[in-house]
Amino acid sequence: MPKILIVEDDPSLRETMITFLRDCEGYEVDAAASTQEALTRLANETYPIVISDVYVDERTGLDILKAAKSGNPDCSVILMSGRGSMETVMEATRRGAFDYVAKPFELDQILEVVRRAEAAAIPSGDEDTEIDDMPETEMIGSSPSMIEVYKTISKAAPTDSTVLIQGETGTGKEMVARMIHNNSLRAQQPFVPVDCASIAASLLESELFGAMRGSYTGADRDRVGALEAANNGTVFLDEIGDIDHGFQLRLLRFLQEREVRPLGASRAKKVDVRVIAATNRDLAKMSEEKKFREDLYYRLAVVPITLPPLRDRRGDIPLLAHFFLRRASERYSLDARITGSGLRALQEHTWPGNVRQLQHLVERLAILAPQNRLDEEAVLDAIQSVSAKEAGAESLAETETEQIRKVLGATGGNKSRAAKILGIERKTLYRKLERMG
Repeated sequence: MPKILIVEDDPSLRETMITFLRDCEGYEVDAAASTQEALTRLANETYPIVISDVYVDERTGLDILKAAKSGNPDCSVILMSGRGSMETVMEATRRGAFDYVAKPFELDQILEVVRRAEAAAIPSGDEDTEIDDMPETEMIGSSPSMIEVYKTISKAAPTDSTVLIQGETGTGKEMVARMIHNNSLRAQQPFVPVDCASIAASLLESELFGAMRGSYTGADRDRVGALEAANNGTVFLDEIGDIDHGFQLRLLRFLQEREVRPLGASRAKKVDVRVIAATNRDLAKMSEEKKFREDLYYRLAVVPITLPPLRDRRGDIPLLAHFFLRRASERYSLDARITGSGLRALQEHTWPGNVRQLQHLVERLAILAPQNRLDEEAVLDAIQSVSAKEAGAESLAETETEQIRKVLGATGGNKSRAAKILGIERKTLYRKLERMG
């Protein structure tokens, strides 16, 4: 068993921890009642595990952390505090603390952290994985279905044909649209995305076609619509299957005539814009059921592209995971690694949220996984946490407060980004931050 150094100025807690870890669990334990005593011990001996209070005397547990890591970079330092703050947690994380435990705590909680630290120091045979020649874009995959997608993109991009991209949520429909635009003759012109599902039916017409001042209540100025804003470029109509049936005729007329007439305008104007649409619905079936205009469907689906779900191309997961991990490591200045067992766990998951879900999970693991090492246990814990929230669970986990602090620290306080990584809605994150004070 590894030797443990306990640094705690409270004699009662210090003796309780010594008795528990030494007499009950069999660990060899040294203890220090001050930072000076602890620093002297660390200068004379190497400890695999150090447990230190943050606020000891004129120095802090952060000084202990620095000294322990300086003498032994592989030392697992566990900090504990009864008055932890965002700043101390962030600083401890940046300096390489193994974990941060809030007082008061149960002795079994400390034991669980110690055992994790002990396990992390033992070579498991679960080696870190590497992939050479990483692609420059996340349009990754060598499965037959993805090769067909690439072929269609390469043929359609140089033309001005209307493209309909179909696929489940999270398969990368907007990324494909941008790739088509970037490889077209319009690449230097605007690319204007419009999320049709997020715009109320009553506002969609003004959003796409524009509106003149005074054309409706609140229209205090002329407004250029997305179709005119994308003139000479590309407009991307995402979730086209969600548009109101009555508005579909207006869109069909635009595709036929390539003219826009803003609300309140006396005449129409010509625009030269390429249309790329996307949906997670089966528009062919919807048109058969009279839920989507058949003539509009055929106008949109001049070049159809169907993106396969991630579960149907599991062989692409290792490359995608390494790509997202590298990007997260660069963004947050981390040295995160993924092991063979971690990759296998990722490949065995069903991925209902597809590539987007994989991206956010890997990013979250890069920040939160113990020692920034994505092994099977870390991956499964993260998947189970997300599954619990999808089933309606309100809390993240017992350690949600520390997770929120770590993710917010890594994202520089960007709450939208943090919410995505944590797998919760932004309003839920705000509610939790209010509770945390």
